[in-house]
Amino acid sequence: MAQVSTKPHVALFASPGIGHLIPVLQLGERFVSRHNFVVTVFVVVTDAATAESQLKQQSSYKNLLNVVLLPPVDLTSLTNKPLAILSQLVLIVRQSLPDLRSAIASMKSRPTALIVDLFGTEAFAIADEFHMLKYEFFTTNAWFLALTLYAPHVDREHEDDHILRHMPLHIPGCASILYEDTVDVYTDRNDKLLHDDYVRIGRRLAEADGILINTWESLEPKTLQALRDPKAFGRFSQVRILPIGPLVSGFQSFGSSQPKDDILQWLDDQPTESVLYVSFGSGGTLSADQLTELAWGLEQSQHRFIWVVRPPQENSACGAYFEQAKRADGTPEYLPDGFVTRTQKLGLVVPMWAPQREILAHPSIGGFLSHCGWNSTLESLINGVPLIAWPLYAEQTMNATMLTDQLGIAARSRELMPNGVLGRHEIEKMVRTVMNKEDAKGETIRARSQDLKRTALLAVAEGGSSYAALSQFYDYGY
Repeated sequence: MAQVSTKPHVALFASPGIGHLIPVLQLGERFVSRHNFVVTVFVVVTDAATAESQLKQQSSYKNLLNVVLLPPVDLTSLTNKPLAILSQLVLIVRQSLPDLRSAIASMKSRPTALIVDLFGTEAFAIADEFHMLKYEFFTTNAWFLALTLYAPHVDREHEDDHILRHMPLHIPGCASILYEDTVDVYTDRNDKLLHDDYVRIGRRLAEADGILINTWESLEPKTLQALRDPKAFGRFSQVRILPIGPLVSGFQSFGSSQPKDDILQWLDDQPTESVLYVSFGSGGTLSADQLTELAWGLEQSQHRFIWVVRPPQENSACGAYFEQAKRADGTPEYLPDGFVTRTQKLGLVVPMWAPQREILAHPSIGGFLSHCGWNSTLESLINGVPLIAWPLYAEQTMNATMLTDQLGIAARSRELMPNGVLGRHEIEKMVRTVMNKEDAKGETIRARSQDLKRTALLAVAEGGSSYAALSQFYDYGY
């Protein structure tokens, strides 16, 4: 018979990829440090060595959490045709479920709750088998959650209006989604598997005992109210909604005594709020033409910058060449000739990766040109850093609209050139708006960013709305 722990014990189930693992680890840390839980984290991996390397980079969690790497899933044996990212993740997680079941069955002290991320909802069947509470950890915002819960209930006529006639998609009680901001499950009818996978996720979410969301009450009050309203989402789901964010790596622990790398030392020499940080996340890439326009836009703005740059991706065989070739002054071959020389007094070009958390927390940072991934967005919000919104894929276009039109903390341009590229003059204009202290629109964005930073700090403080939401999780079922 399983032993009963004196502390609440929860299991977290993380999909593959560092972008999914980090928020799950953060949630586990919050449970342990704030609420005295025992936490076991099960991680789905496709490559054990890569997963172990990623975990070593998150070493602050190793003494708090019991992390279990499930046996690697062999991608080559799963399918013989290309799949959308969402469908790939659903399939990989599905293949790992027998190993998750075996791991839980072998535990001497079994968890009383299982918390999964977006791609792990099929594991709810395992939670039911072991009489565990089943929760979803929705790592992005409430607006995208509303779309996901509503997806199984969109009628054909409404969907046709959105897909074929490009009309806004109306979500009960929430802001509508413009066609140009929608996610690909509503624009690609040729990929039936993708649509069906997304709809199934939405249905399973409604069966959860609760949904933890990486947002907070004052950030999305209208959407959260709709999710709880019997006349809005109550027609589809009565699931408990618990906003517990912002959950961000290292939140409230930025005063690290670790040695500074060259980037942070360079930032120490720059004036306060004078540097624009440019990064498109761990998976974002641009075309060669777009990289050229971005380089010229940054140079013409005459503002300081740190640019984390990756080689262009255009289904070209020369991708590996781009990663290594540089001109005499250090400028990569895929950037304008002489760019590094001309901008050496203003900026840094950083290949592939930079310590984003520490950079955004630095007082010299005055703006962030971002792909609007939710993790990056939250890191910007908790530091009061205004944004330039440059979405690339998935729900990032929704996030960008939320940041610009609903929250008022970002500049954005939709004025593309005929080849679909955002031109240098539009880029220069956005940079000047956010970074110029005398720009009226920019001043409004900066002030609003500081306001939201204060609400984020209040939400996670003891007695705040997000702190109380996790306490409600503790009170429910224990």
